[in-house]
Amino acid sequence: MKVVIIGGGWAGCAAALAAGSQGAGAVLIERTDMLLGTGLVGGIMRNNGRFTATEEMIALGGGGLFTAIDGNLLHREVEFPGHAHASLYNVGTMEPIVRRLLAANAIDLRFETRITGVERDGGRIVAVTGKKGGETVRIPGDVFVETTGTAGPPANCTRYGNGCAMCVLRCHSFGGRVSVAAKAGILEMDGQKGGQTGAMSGSCKLHKESLAPGLLQRLNTHGVVVVPLPPELRLSGKLAMKACQQYAMAAFEENVILLDTGHAKLMSPFFPLAVLREIPGFENARYEDPYAGGMGNSVRYLGMSPRDDALRVAGLENLFCAGEKAGLLVGHTEAICTGTLAGYNAVRHARGETPLVLPESLAIGYAIHEVRVQMREKGELAKKFTFSGSVLFEEMKARGLYATRPDRIAERVDRSGLLGVFSPRKG
Repeated sequence: MKVVIIGGGWAGCAAALAAGSQGAGAVLIERTDMLLGTGLVGGIMRNNGRFTATEEMIALGGGGLFTAIDGNLLHREVEFPGHAHASLYNVGTMEPIVRRLLAANAIDLRFETRITGVERDGGRIVAVTGKKGGETVRIPGDVFVETTGTAGPPANCTRYGNGCAMCVLRCHSFGGRVSVAAKAGILEMDGQKGGQTGAMSGSCKLHKESLAPGLLQRLNTHGVVVVPLPPELRLSGKLAMKACQQYAMAAFEENVILLDTGHAKLMSPFFPLAVLREIPGFENARYEDPYAGGMGNSVRYLGMSPRDDALRVAGLENLFCAGEKAGLLVGHTEAICTGTLAGYNAVRHARGETPLVLPESLAIGYAIHEVRVQMREKGELAKKFTFSGSVLFEEMKARGLYATRPDRIAERVDRSGLLGVFSPRKG
């Protein structure tokens, strides 16, 4: 069996590990020279309901990436407005740790390879094609998993945002995102909100060295700093633009909120540099990502695939999707969970087995189901869904799905009959 995963972000890495653990030859294709995608500048884990989803995935047997993350934390049990028990990983060292983990699990990693075409045989994809440098490549497979994300290329950030802000996705250097499903003729969906197409990434990163010494010491010590903004420096209207609606609350407009992820993570989609430098402690502030973070940020949630609850793309027999391609799910935890299920189901499909649908008695299963229903059956393209806040977290609490005791979470997984289901397959 050969499972081909296109896109090396958190979802693609999870899909590759899951497929490899089930006995498939897993090929992971990444257009840039590094894995993790937005995970290179992310860093927030286990906040609110993400703790529940993380422990569910560990109990399900698919916790390899979460274990790697937990071993690379700068801070644990961080509290910031609206969010409890967060973990913050080191964005500067996370990627090589994951790269070594994939290599140790015999994942065939192919970097700087940009897929631009699809070969079909009826309702099946038989190969993807593209470029590696000046060379044309053709990569056949039995099953394919698309985890290419929904941000970029720069023309979309210009059309729907404030122009290319030169973010970590590095489209100008490695080429912009290409949708495999769209290349195969599938009609995809774009997120909408108040007449806006897509949504801006929810945070920026500052060089820690550009902060005042006292501010930097507080950040390094506590992992979080909240600096009240005088009314005249508050920027209204930005909250509605955010992809990360779990951070779209008044506290994030009335304060500058920093988290220590190796960089100083500024919890705003952008903040004009001249205004930022008026705030005590930020007089020398400089952006790390995006470089033009005073102007804007990347635009996401463009080109999401229609799919079922097993994460198979509608209209194609052997294409699965995960991460943001699977819908309006926001965050690294969400990407890892969907990626694990997609990679696992890709192998089940190749074996002629029925793909797994996680039950709604689990937070992960409920989230995957609810996002599909909201998007495809109700046509709701404005909301964003995440275990850590907004509408999904509230519904988790209402349904009794939110829990913070690993033993209780494992018991719930056991009751579902799925304890260890994603564990490496024997034989």
